Amino acid sequence: MDGPDDAAVWKLDDERALVVTTDFFTPVVDTPYEYGAIAAANSLSDIYAMGATPFLALNIAALPPDLDVSISSEILRGGAEKCLQAGVVVAGGHTIQDKEPKFGLVALGFVHPDKLLSKGGVKPGDALVLTKPLGFGVTTTALKRGLAEAADVEEVITWMSRLNKLAGQLAVESGLRGGTDVSGFSLLGHAIEMANASRLGLRLHFGQVPFVSCARKYAEQWTFPGGSSDNRAFFGPQVRFDAGITELEQMLLFDAQTSGGLLLAVPPEKLPAFLQRAAELEQPAWVIGAALEGSGIEVLA
Repeated sequence: MDGPDDAAVWKLDDERALVVTTDFFTPVVDTPYEYGAIAAANSLSDIYAMGATPFLALNIAALPPDLDVSISSEILRGGAEKCLQAGVVVAGGHTIQDKEPKFGLVALGFVHPDKLLSKGGVKPGDALVLTKPLGFGVTTTALKRGLAEAADVEEVITWMSRLNKLAGQLAVESGLRGGTDVSGFSLLGHAIEMANASRLGLRLHFGQVPFVSCARKYAEQWTFPGGSSDNRAFFGPQVRFDAGITELEQMLLFDAQTSGGLLLAVPPEKLPAFLQRAAELEQPAWVIGAALEGSGIEVLA
């Protein structure tokens, strides 16, 4: 239970450890099926972020009593089919009544104790690789405000619904030890957690960070969720930005994500093979920076 890792780990024997986590949230999109699928993918992400393979899940749902049963059914179907895609059994769960819908999973996985990923496993010189683009928070908030275009919503739903299964598999195959997933605390927030847990510094290159195609458009309309401002207020003192990086660009790095990608630390000698294998798996992988001696994060233009 070393903080601030993504899940609790219980060693069963020399070959197996049990990984346990939970997550749930209110709707981030308007369509119930996609909401359920995104919530399930997000809940399973913490298992993949630990280098583990999920096998069992329980639903957690809070649903308004006057919500049409067809909507509730679609939320649960979206979650169930995403779990099926992950090879995970949904073995029940628990539902209560609430004024606003909430849905997610308790998720369990297995990992070999020697193959565990953690936020404290980063070493100086490791390359930092991101497996999904950023910009989900600023886009889904634009949707809530009635400003988002349908094609933009479809783009972020596709990314948020994508499992981190292949990214986790790639990390384990490559023998990596340092990693996390990018979610509500933003890229910079979760990167700070990695830096502090590993007792080193990180250097990111803004121009190498991937974003969904509409991220800057909605950033210019300042549709950032409240969590993004909270991230900047809390983590900002540990981040140093080049003078050429605008406030808008800084906020995109503090943008609170839902079901984001994995942020992986790849030793330099393993990076070529890692990227080659990522291409074979059709798993996106962007090299966005590196770990170095020191503390905090510096972001270069």
